[in-house]
Amino acid sequence: MADTSSSMSLPNSKSCVRSISLSTRSHPYTLRIEEEINKLKTSLSTTNAEAIQSGLSGLKDLYHCVDDVLQLPLTTQRSHTNAHDEKLVNEVLDESVKVLDVCDSTKNILVQMKENVRELQCGLRRRGWESTAESNIDAYMCSRKKLRKEMVKSIGSLKKMESKLESQSVVVDQDNHLVVVARLLREVSSITISVFRSLLQFLSVSSSNSTSKWSLVSKLLNHKEQSSQNEAMVNEVESVDFALHNLSSASLEMTQAKVNILECGIEGLEDELETLFKCLIKTRVSLLNNSSLSQ
Repeated sequence: MADTSSSMSLPNSKSCVRSISLSTRSHPYTLRIEEEINKLKTSLSTTNAEAIQSGLSGLKDLYHCVDDVLQLPLTTQRSHTNAHDEKLVNEVLDESVKVLDVCDSTKNILVQMKENVRELQCGLRRRGWESTAESNIDAYMCSRKKLRKEMVKSIGSLKKMESKLESQSVVVDQDNHLVVVARLLREVSSITISVFRSLLQFLSVSSSNSTSKWSLVSKLLNHKEQSSQNEAMVNEVESVDFALHNLSSASLEMTQAKVNILECGIEGLEDELETLFKCLIKTRVSLLNNSSLSQ
């Protein structure tokens, strides 16, 4: 995706940008945010590394748009703020912290997953791998199982966060800039949580479910080209599970290739997540520095 700041036909002058009134939902910045959110929603149906990496990249563009919005004046006058507005401010700030925490914990899970995959790959490349294959695979699966418990717990927490966001209704007062921004930021937090949940679901797939699915596919297929078409039914994590389950000297090269694909996929996700984390920090700082949200 291109940088949103370059793709939007808005004034480049900082003073001009700050003079724009965010009094209606039809403002170009808010429309662009809604467009980015809708694109992300449609991409969540696919759970492979490439699709999730694209989702993380989309979130990065989305937060660039959010930063543009936060450069606009959020209230026409200080005297217009009230207790309801203050409550919205506190909720927005609280949500920004939670999203940062989720991103940080997900980064740590990715790092651990990458280490597990690399150890497995080293074991498969080692001379005389046959004698240690079982122990290497067991170690990988054991680590996956421990991480999966952590990921399932995180997914549960994300679902609760989503439910809470959905239950918080914001009556959109088109003449109150702060309320419009609060509504948008709540939608941004919601789609961010959904992308993180898809990432964790991708990584936490059960090895037993993977092998069962692959066994079913194998029974249904009679031709090799059909197999390549149906391989899209599983993601990279499941593909490695299946290869390990059927490992033999004849399939070692294929298994190594699948493990390498998974490792590259995880590295791509890690890079995108690191960039997104910086965007989230920048947005958090913008929220705190904004004169309307800092008091």
